[in-house]
Amino acid sequence: MKITYILSKIDKAIAFEWITTALKKKHEFSFIFIGGEKGHLYSWLEEKEIPVYFIPYSGKFSIPTAFFQLSRLLIKLKSEIVHTHLFEANLLGLTAAKLLGIPKRIYTRHHSTFHHEFYPNAVKWDRWCNWIATDIVAITKSVKNVLIDKEQVNSNKISLIEHGFKLDDFAKVDVQKLAQLKNKYNIPEDKIIIGAISRYIEWKGTRYIINAFKTLFEKNSNLHLVLANASGPDKELVKKELSMLPKASFTEILFENDLFTLYGIFDVFVHCPINSKIEAFGQTYVESLAASVPSVFTLSGVANDFIINERNALIVDYMQADQIVSAVQKLTTDKELIKKIKINGLADVQAYSLEVMIHKLEILYN
Repeated sequence: MKITYILSKIDKAIAFEWITTALKKKHEFSFIFIGGEKGHLYSWLEEKEIPVYFIPYSGKFSIPTAFFQLSRLLIKLKSEIVHTHLFEANLLGLTAAKLLGIPKRIYTRHHSTFHHEFYPNAVKWDRWCNWIATDIVAITKSVKNVLIDKEQVNSNKISLIEHGFKLDDFAKVDVQKLAQLKNKYNIPEDKIIIGAISRYIEWKGTRYIINAFKTLFEKNSNLHLVLANASGPDKELVKKELSMLPKASFTEILFENDLFTLYGIFDVFVHCPINSKIEAFGQTYVESLAASVPSVFTLSGVANDFIINERNALIVDYMQADQIVSAVQKLTTDKELIKKIKINGLADVQAYSLEVMIHKLEILYN
């Protein structure tokens, strides 16, 4: 099958490398990027000699030109399946594919209630994509429920295909790389490291983690907070919260390419979105357990599907810094609980292996 992936504003996304590597012997892949820059993934595809194209996009005034260029490329590629990812790619890619009569038009829904809660005017475009797509990939049960309950999508159109991971890569921590990464960011060797990986955006709940850490640090100065992916629209609000902490007590990491080693730095991991549906998936839920890092979570996205309190993580209520404090204290002192959570967490994330995802995609494409 001739499959064209259409992506918008993506720099690096290792999942596309994994999918392409796994399926390129069975299918003929091409990629079209809309907007953003020619980043890591674009370069990787060029190196692997996979057809890849770039269409500039700078907002709604770019739509006619981008749409025309996209349509010409789809005709040139003789695409039989179009699979789109993220908003502009969904909107332009599915519409062009529909007008060109491409028989299989798939989009992966990477957001859950985000538009409903923050950008209600965009919901009509989600409904448009739902209508013209022949298939929709829901990445969690929560996303599937939003599509059915809030947007009245026929369940027969939806395939539940969770993100897949090379789980073994999270378990293989190179001691030398670990030391180099700590040195790179001046992370102290003699401290208990509390880690979080999420953009600075209000619904991620970062400020509750910071407030919890403030209390924890007052009780135990042997702790150190690491915040990775430390950028986003609410950066100034987060900086204000961080100003309450001693500067030596925390480290911000803008972006770290070596995600596998990054998890190896953490003694406890914390991820606390503010409600059950705002996170569409939440890869960190799977990644942290695959890396055997004892974790504190609120239930959102994929966590609703498999996280069980005191089995594979500790669960806290939304927007409750005091509960984060208690949970982190348990995961720095209760050795039996830590051991149990590590073992069960590693076992439970096997359902999110790359092999499982690839198998489900093959069924969808065929």
